[in-house]
Amino acid sequence: MAVTYDKLWKLLQEKNMKKIEMQRKAGISGNILARMGRNEYISMESVEKICCVLHCGADDILDFVNGDSVESEDQ
Repeated sequence: MAVTYDKLWKLLQEKNMKKIEMQRKAGISGNILARMGRNEYISMESVEKICCVLHCGADDILDFVNGDSVESEDQ
């Protein structure tokens, strides 16, 4: 299984929030943001911080998909 954060990128667009703004408000590092851009796993602690900022659940920002890797979406 692989993870994809396509839902997160769409949610940020809907909320007119830039990735860097979400990063700052959630208190996550640039490294975590980069990992998400490559559809790599991040800690549940980071997922929780993002969900608190966006007032949503984990299923609103990520999906698990079949396959070992997923192409990252151009942002």
